Amino acid sequence: MTVESSMPRGRNPAIVTRVAAVIYAVASAFVIAFQLALAAGAPWGAFAMGGAFPGRLPAPMRVAAIVQSVLIASMIGVVLSRAGLALPRWSRAARWLVWVVVAVAAVGSVLNLITPSAGERARWAPIALALLASSTVVALGSRRAPPDGGAPAGDPWR
Repeated sequence: MTVESSMPRGRNPAIVTRVAAVIYAVASAFVIAFQLALAAGAPWGAFAMGGAFPGRLPAPMRVAAIVQSVLIASMIGVVLSRAGLALPRWSRAARWLVWVVVAVAAVGSVLNLITPSAGERARWAPIALALLASSTVVALGSRRAPPDGGAPAGDPWR
């Protein structure tokens, strides 16, 4: 089933896909800010990595937080490209890479739902689920949105 086939008449699937991509990007930017704060020494270790490192993260985990930030930023690029909002040169690869993003979001959702850290679960499970839902909507969008912002050619919802 695609976003288009599940759309009620009168809705533009390109807009739905774009809104989902923006939701993904904003939520991910929040995660990046948190990761960079951890890397800078913020004492929020209880809310990350299963709460294994309460307080400031040790140096290797701070480096890991930076690496995670870079990976998350790359996933934002993939999702925005697939939705036709940015990085048009990535569009061909984004067709399949977006499914990697969905898989990462699914794993992240499960891990945040089962973490032993109640604080981490309460804060991050809803965000992880939002990332999963929004990336899935973008992945199911079967056509890349056109650069002019209109509906794709042949769009039955137009």
